[in-house]
Amino acid sequence: MTDSANKGASAGSSEAPRRRDQPWIFRTYAGHSTAAESNKLYRTNLAKGQTGLSIAFDLPTQTGYDPDHMLARGEVGKVGVPVSHLGDMRTLFNEIPLEKMNTSMTINATAPWLLALYVAAADEQGADRKLLAGTTQNDIIKEYLSRGTYVFPPAPSLRLTGDVIAWTYGEMPKWNPMNVCSYHLQEAGATPVQELSFALATAVAILDGMKASGAIPEAEFPQAVGRISFFVNAGMRFITELCKMRAFTELWDEICRDRYGITDERYRRFRYGVQVNSLGLTEPQPENNVYRILIEMLAVVLSKNARARAVQLPAWNEALGLPRPFDQQWSLRMQQILAYETDLLEFDDIFDGSSVITAKVEELKAEARAELARIDAMGGAVAAVESSYMKQKLVESNTRRLAAIESGEQIVVGVNRWTESEPSPLATGEDGGILTVPEHVEDEAIERIKAWRAARDGVAVEAAIAALKAAAREGRNIMEPSIAAAKAGVTTGEWGAALREVFGEYRAPTGVGRAARDDAGDLDAVRASVEAVSRTLGRRLKFLVGKPGLDGHSNGAEQIAVRARDCGMEVVYEGIRLTPAQIVNAALEEGVHVIGLSILSGSHLALVRDVMERLRAAGIGDVPVVVGGIIPDEDARALKAMGVAAVYTPKDFQLTDIMADVVRIVGERGAEAA
Repeated sequence: MTDSANKGASAGSSEAPRRRDQPWIFRTYAGHSTAAESNKLYRTNLAKGQTGLSIAFDLPTQTGYDPDHMLARGEVGKVGVPVSHLGDMRTLFNEIPLEKMNTSMTINATAPWLLALYVAAADEQGADRKLLAGTTQNDIIKEYLSRGTYVFPPAPSLRLTGDVIAWTYGEMPKWNPMNVCSYHLQEAGATPVQELSFALATAVAILDGMKASGAIPEAEFPQAVGRISFFVNAGMRFITELCKMRAFTELWDEICRDRYGITDERYRRFRYGVQVNSLGLTEPQPENNVYRILIEMLAVVLSKNARARAVQLPAWNEALGLPRPFDQQWSLRMQQILAYETDLLEFDDIFDGSSVITAKVEELKAEARAELARIDAMGGAVAAVESSYMKQKLVESNTRRLAAIESGEQIVVGVNRWTESEPSPLATGEDGGILTVPEHVEDEAIERIKAWRAARDGVAVEAAIAALKAAAREGRNIMEPSIAAAKAGVTTGEWGAALREVFGEYRAPTGVGRAARDDAGDLDAVRASVEAVSRTLGRRLKFLVGKPGLDGHSNGAEQIAVRARDCGMEVVYEGIRLTPAQIVNAALEEGVHVIGLSILSGSHLALVRDVMERLRAAGIGDVPVVVGGIIPDEDARALKAMGVAAVYTPKDFQLTDIMADVVRIVGERGAEAA
């Protein structure tokens, strides 16, 4: 041993060993194409040191449709794994012992059903339900505000959430049945104060409903509250995000103590998991995203008193498309290095006593309390959704965020500053740096579900569906009938159809009509162009903004609609989840001059092709179509070959420039027609 090594050993041995805290649960959010391929990915990730699973389901599964439903076209296996019946769930967890696994499922409107399938699969494995650990996200309120994978109206949706909470309390005591999710609020533009207040208002709405229902005995209510967890976002404003998390812990403790009279500190703990901000990942210079992800993770692990219980990190290339296994491994290694190679877990909270941190936390808490009081005065979170108050505020704050990026006030490296760049070797190669889901996956899923239906006991299925509907109509807990339906072979689409029949469907307010905005940049030139083109057309330029398919991420479409309106165009925007036929019909009825399609789920080729064919069949194939989304260059070329006039991706952040381009396209098309 060398002298320097001896000195190092001596120096190290002079310190008393510190007790290390247990690290958080390491997860990656994953699922794609088929249950078999996703299972292979999960087992590989677990072998690499991942300690929990976070399941991404595809959009048909999230919204209660089978792969052969008209609305599922182009969406199967794109943003997650399709799970259409017990056979798929069985395959998804093949060779993964559920009794020993901590599983998070990002599922909301259909949460009771996917939990029922999970329980049925666990029963087949011989697992003890009381040992099953994990989380169903199950926050339907934020779906009306951001992700858009709601199905039913708010009242029955909240009832289903209550059913899951009440059932798991007795049957699966280690399960987190409700994961209040502010993550997608930040994705939709929420400020830290809105994140705090809107998420806490949601939790209050759920707990007030549970308390009033009497489904859980009064004496045991604190224990039920202790199973509520949160799922949050962490952005790039590191100090503010860290303080936001400390504010969350203190406000939740306050609400549990003062509103619900919970005296045991264990049941007042703010237990949360986190995925750091995917919205801030950039398509230009995507290698910079590695640093962004690390900085965002630090905000939720550095402060011991507000440390996340589970962390899942996006991959550096998620602004480009679906990450490959290597990309997910890279993000997993980031967590492991921080947890095991540093001394982070050996110390108490390093921010206690900081006057700067304390002042910022108190400021956030004061503003959040004021917003919570406003929401409470409206009648609570559900009323604030139905009146469009929350949605309107999110659209406004997102508008301000984008305006700051456009103006350069908010610097985004590689996007609006220092844009000169060397080509990234990470994004080259035959795969383009991302994983793609083959087109044949959907056709094969359709064939599999037809075979599943043909092989099951039809009489047992009909009886299970009838029992499910009866429970829904009579107000009984939906969980046991759902588990029975899962075991009988009922499909996701059949479960969804049965409850749609009982509860009906719902279209949430868009928040676009009344959203106010601060003026961003100089719109005068575009307004003048709109006026000139409108005179040539003989009427006001009319722009249809459409969201075909099941992609509910409406933030981009909303901002395009607001900016088009502010530039003087007449805007038609009817919200999410439209079929290509409905979009073409609206274009005919409204007499629009241009159609803008927003698709972020990767289903752009199939859906745009359908729209273009229907436009030509309807005799309005001359109406220009522009498309926005996460679209690889190769797909952009394919869309233009179909006749699409322009394709916009996240690198096209200047909305006013997009508006100018749209007006130019309409003007040129009008001149050609003349």
